[in-house]
Amino acid sequence: MRQSKLFGRTLRDDPAEADLASHKLMLRAGLIHQVAAGVYSYMPLAWRSLRKIEQIIREEMDAADGQELRMAVLQPRSLWDQSGRDEEYGPDMFRLQDRRDRDLVLAPTHEEMLTTMVKANIHSYRDLPVTLYQIQTKFRDEARPRGGLLRVREFDMKDAYSFDSDEEGLDLSYQAMVRAYKNIFARCGLDAIIVDADSGAIGGKDSQEFILLADAGEDNIVMCEACGYAANVEKAAFTKTKVDSGPPKPLEEVHTPDVRTIDELAEFMGVTAADTLKVVFYHAAGEVVVATIRGDLEVNETKLRNELGGTELRLTSPEEVRQAGLVAGSASPVGLDGIKVIADDSVGMGSNFVAGANKEDYHLRNGNYPRDFKADIVADIALAQDGYQCPNCDSTLATRKGIEIGHVFKLGTRYSDSLGAVFTDDKGGQQQIIMGCYGIGVGRLMAAAIEQNHDENGMIWPSSIAPYQVSLVALNTDKEEVAKVAEDLYEALQQAGLSVLYDDRPGSAGVKFKDSDLLGLPVRVVVSARNLREGVVEVKARSEDDRHSVPQPEAVEYVKGLLA
Repeated sequence: MRQSKLFGRTLRDDPAEADLASHKLMLRAGLIHQVAAGVYSYMPLAWRSLRKIEQIIREEMDAADGQELRMAVLQPRSLWDQSGRDEEYGPDMFRLQDRRDRDLVLAPTHEEMLTTMVKANIHSYRDLPVTLYQIQTKFRDEARPRGGLLRVREFDMKDAYSFDSDEEGLDLSYQAMVRAYKNIFARCGLDAIIVDADSGAIGGKDSQEFILLADAGEDNIVMCEACGYAANVEKAAFTKTKVDSGPPKPLEEVHTPDVRTIDELAEFMGVTAADTLKVVFYHAAGEVVVATIRGDLEVNETKLRNELGGTELRLTSPEEVRQAGLVAGSASPVGLDGIKVIADDSVGMGSNFVAGANKEDYHLRNGNYPRDFKADIVADIALAQDGYQCPNCDSTLATRKGIEIGHVFKLGTRYSDSLGAVFTDDKGGQQQIIMGCYGIGVGRLMAAAIEQNHDENGMIWPSSIAPYQVSLVALNTDKEEVAKVAEDLYEALQQAGLSVLYDDRPGSAGVKFKDSDLLGLPVRVVVSARNLREGVVEVKARSEDDRHSVPQPEAVEYVKGLLA
């Protein structure tokens, strides 16, 4: 491709609306064009990269016995009512009506649609297993789109779904997809790690994410360097220390004027935060819920939401707190009646806690579970943090930022139950089809690759997904010899099977070099009058500082060697 013909233009300065490196560089390099908040069009360079990513995905999915299809984006809303996910998705799902007032949705994912297709086409155990996938545009009305392609409202995704007759088959399908994902990311030149994850609105029992560690990431990853444990903070577990405060003592009310926070309470009572209980008020499914946890820990809202059946949560307003008869700053589950209480299991890892008395300016000393209060649910609802003990060994955990580029789920029978997808087993009985789900954000993967591979001058593309492999820069194009050698080399590189972006534009060396670094193609070849006097061309890998003077006849093979 001649750069003089390339659609799009580069920018010298960072766009004011961009804060992440990948977003800035994609806009500056002319890869994307913003249409609206969280909606982008792909320019030719980005589209070439995306097609390469898609091809790698297709090859690895096909190698894992996946079959590609294409499903409708526009779907009846009744499908989502059947699965119970219409409300669960909340405002993230685009809902609309056609001219006959029929309710429709723009699908954010395709579990419902494909389950109905499988229900119509698979009837016997002999039809299983099967894995189906598509690469298609999805729509989610993100509340806060950000970071260019990292969080958008319209995006390209590879979503795959496995269908099996039993749990053993699901395990095999799941592992096949994990291997395929490892191959995909390795072929894309990306260093991805696998972490335990929450299933979110997709549902299912087991879930893992593929994460690129990057400071710009939105995901918080909890890791143990000693044993390799890794999990998204939404899912992460940790070993909670027990607090030994002796045998239970009598409950005692204490006047605590103007004490509102855990730190203030611990100081006033002469105890540590771990010797206290705190509560957080939430509104869920039309009612106030009290979450209680040991004072040295924080509530993990994702874990709490899962314990409440996936319902949406929000913190209660002061007015809702008053209407529920609760006392902010002096509340506890002790003596509460008619309000749902969810307790972290840490309430049983100590004794004689200091807790609220549910009375203004008063607290209780020596609160004990289950003697003094009950809970509707007791579970792990605590947030893992830096320095906590690993759940698998004695080492401490550390948190890192990361970008999710892939997600795999074991769905089980969630969708086959709600949508009636069954098969006849070898004994003639009816069984629910068992499902798995596997997603890769294609545009996000491209953005994450840039986020992980750039410097102060621009992008540094992995060779396998770069829009072009070679940046051919001709200087002094007004000189006939330079123009001829550059043209001949352009043809020779293409005949050798390499993709080339040939900067044939008139202009200064400084502008051309800046654009070449910004675009970040794997190898740059420079043809100039000075080099030609010595019978060489200059060759440089974008990821390296060294420049090499290579004899003209050897240039093509040298470039091929660098790319290999």
